[in-house]
Amino acid sequence: QVQLMESGGGSVQAGGSLRLSCAVSGSTDSTYYRGWFRQFSGKEREWVATIVTIPGITYYAASVKGRFTISQDNAKSTLYLQMSSLKPDDTAMYYCAAGSQSNFVPSDGRDADYRYWGQGSQVTVSS
Repeated sequence: QVQLMESGGGSVQAGGSLRLSCAVSGSTDSTYYRGWFRQFSGKEREWVATIVTIPGITYYAASVKGRFTISQDNAKSTLYLQMSSLKPDDTAMYYCAAGSQSNFVPSDGRDADYRYWGQGSQVTVSS
């Protein structure tokens, strides 16, 4: 089992920055990739970014590319999402997730590929 817990959400004005963290614990070596998703109020969950744990290759949704950065610490026990140039449209609940599907395609952004999920952290961007 793998446990994930997000932190770092909050409120920020448009144009500002926030960094989300996700503490990963348990059988962490069993997961090959980790990602961030977000869910707008009343909408389905949307893929944001993925990092393949080894060798650390990253993938981004078009809506956040160039503004958001996914990363991990050297111990691979913490996942980060650095968000810059935030817009009101980025307001959502953000979730970290991890998985280990052998036929995984990172850029597909399918939430069904992720077995483990955090509880979510709210990000609110005001204009």
